[in-house]
Amino acid sequence: MPEDNVFTVQELASYLRMKPVTIYKHAKAGKLPCFKVGANWRFKKSTIDRWISEQEEKDNNGRSK
Repeated sequence: MPEDNVFTVQELASYLRMKPVTIYKHAKAGKLPCFKVGANWRFKKSTIDRWISEQEEKDNNGRSK
Protein backbone atom coordinates (compact mmCIF):
# COMPACT_ATOMS: atom_id res chain seq x y z
CA MET A 1 0.00 0.00 0.00
CA PRO A 2 1.53 3.34 -1.02
CA GLU A 3 2.23 5.78 1.76
CA ASP A 4 0.50 9.15 1.54
CA ASN A 5 2.07 11.77 3.77
CA VAL A 6 -0.16 14.03 5.82
CA PHE A 7 1.16 17.48 6.73
CA THR A 8 0.47 19.54 9.82
CA VAL A 9 0.14 23.32 9.44
CA GLN A 10 3.81 23.78 10.38
CA GLU A 11 4.97 21.12 7.91
CA LEU A 12 2.86 22.51 5.08
CA ALA A 13 4.10 26.03 5.81
CA SER A 14 7.65 24.76 5.42
CA TYR A 15 6.78 22.77 2.27
CA LEU A 16 5.10 25.79 0.62
CA ARG A 17 7.53 28.33 2.12
CA MET A 18 4.70 30.28 3.69
CA LYS A 19 4.03 31.48 7.22
CA PRO A 20 1.87 29.18 9.37
CA VAL A 21 -0.62 32.01 10.00
CA THR A 22 -1.20 32.23 6.23
CA ILE A 23 -1.83 28.48 6.07
CA TYR A 24 -4.41 28.82 8.87
CA LYS A 25 -6.13 31.70 7.06
CA HIS A 26 -6.29 29.84 3.74
CA ALA A 27 -7.47 26.62 5.39
CA LYS A 28 -10.24 28.41 7.28
CA ALA A 29 -11.32 30.29 4.13
CA GLY A 30 -11.42 27.06 2.10
CA LYS A 31 -8.61 28.16 -0.22
CA LEU A 32 -6.48 25.09 0.57
CA PRO A 33 -7.64 21.47 0.35
CA CYS A 34 -7.62 20.23 3.93
CA PHE A 35 -9.45 18.38 6.67
CA LYS A 36 -9.56 18.52 10.44
CA VAL A 37 -8.55 15.89 12.95
CA GLY A 38 -10.17 17.13 16.12
CA ALA A 39 -9.22 20.79 16.29
CA ASN A 40 -6.13 20.39 14.08
CA TRP A 41 -5.87 21.05 10.34
CA ARG A 42 -4.28 18.34 8.19
CA PHE A 43 -3.24 18.35 4.53
CA LYS A 44 -2.59 15.32 2.30
CA LYS A 45 0.61 15.79 0.31
CA SER A 46 -0.85 14.23 -2.84
CA THR A 47 -3.86 16.56 -2.68
CA ILE A 48 -1.66 19.61 -2.08
CA ASP A 49 0.60 18.65 -5.01
CA ARG A 50 -2.45 18.28 -7.27
CA TRP A 51 -3.80 21.65 -6.02
CA ILE A 52 -0.45 23.28 -6.85
CA SER A 53 -0.63 21.89 -10.40
CA GLU A 54 -4.16 23.21 -10.78
CA GLN A 55 -3.07 26.66 -9.57
CA GLU A 56 -0.22 26.66 -12.11
CA GLU A 57 -2.64 25.76 -14.91
CA LYS A 58 -5.02 28.57 -13.89
CA ASP A 59 -2.13 31.05 -13.88
CA ASN A 60 -0.84 29.85 -17.24
CA ASN A 61 -4.29 29.87 -18.87
CA GLY A 62 -4.97 33.40 -17.64
CA ARG A 63 -1.85 34.86 -19.18
CA SER A 64 -1.91 36.30 -22.67
CA LYS A 65 0.66 34.88 -25.07
